[in-house]
Amino acid sequence: PIQGLADRVVAVFVPAVLVVAALTFLTWLILGGPQGLSHALVNTVAVLIIACPCAMGLATPTSVMVGTGRAASLGILFRSGAALEALHRADVIALDKTGTLTLGRPELTDLILTGPQDRAATLTLIAAAERGSEHPVAQAIVNAARADGLTLPDAQDFRALPGEGIEATVDGRRVQVGSDRLMTRLGLDVTALQAHTDALADLGRTPLYAAVDGHLIAALAVADPIKPGSLEAVQFMQASGQQVVIVTGDHARTAQAVARQLGITDVRAEVHPAQKSAAVRELQASGRRVAFVGDGINDAPALAQADVGVAIGTGTDVAAETAGVILMSGDLRGVPNAVALSRATLNNIRGNLFWAFAYNVLLIPVAAGVLEPAFGLRLNPVLAAAAMGLSSVFVLSNALRLRGFRPPLSGTSND
Repeated sequence: PIQGLADRVVAVFVPAVLVVAALTFLTWLILGGPQGLSHALVNTVAVLIIACPCAMGLATPTSVMVGTGRAASLGILFRSGAALEALHRADVIALDKTGTLTLGRPELTDLILTGPQDRAATLTLIAAAERGSEHPVAQAIVNAARADGLTLPDAQDFRALPGEGIEATVDGRRVQVGSDRLMTRLGLDVTALQAHTDALADLGRTPLYAAVDGHLIAALAVADPIKPGSLEAVQFMQASGQQVVIVTGDHARTAQAVARQLGITDVRAEVHPAQKSAAVRELQASGRRVAFVGDGINDAPALAQADVGVAIGTGTDVAAETAGVILMSGDLRGVPNAVALSRATLNNIRGNLFWAFAYNVLLIPVAAGVLEPAFGLRLNPVLAAAAMGLSSVFVLSNALRLRGFRPPLSGTSND
């Protein structure tokens, strides 16, 4: 968009310069006396040379090129100049939880049985059903079963239930694992386990329930540690005046526990994947610009809906393809660093445009000969050409200063 501004300025500037050149020629031809024709030709040529808008045309693309190159060295990939420009305007940063604020490598911490059934047999059924899922929580359950030396049978008719859980058939038994929403939809009462799962959620663990053949058999909990750097990133963004929001499909108590650790007060929990984009639209409704940060397939609609989507590079390809910015390291500190680089680049572009335009405004009258009657000073076309070239060199040199950009938060790159 800022390149469009430069294009609109030049679209007016070039015809204006041609008019000024014509007026310069006519003025000196009429009022220049015996040398009027030579003065008219020299000054007109000087006006046309000095006003060549090369610097204006270079102002934006050079800064964008250097800025995106510097970002790449920091592990931040901008898919377009528009994403680079949009990020610095974001005043709301909406964050997914699992894999974004947390490591995305949860571990099974609790398995609470509803009756006297065998723990190993129960975990075998649940893990066998979860093996068909790529969700980090499912992988945690499978890893726990393998760590216990359990042999997992093959599952049939596996089906992922977005925002709820999974279901599959294991050894002829229908196994369903997921949130309390799934159990409610199945008509199962989780009251008997509610006190246990609420206590686990308050500790920041994600509670799940398991049913076999239409009967509730267990509650599980997985813990996903907060990523190193998440707290620092959130605090920096809040100190910069940005509102930080958690938008997650996880249990409300779990999300609140993570939010308390990070100092985040606005939490949208138990949000179905299809509703994440609606949550972003709600944040945008008041005119605020929203950047959404996520890593999973279920984050893709929200990444597309946001003013700019930021994908964690360690997440899914779908998220990376949808987002305008990709953090290769997966470190959340890359978000404030990307915002800071976006601001630095836009400030650099504005400086380039200002000086490119100011240079023309100041020197066009000199080239037209306004100083010659009073001071006998006239701008030779050769000097005008040199000055025009120097303006482009100035713009390029100013853009190259972005190579020295230092990220406000360290620990996110090899730089």
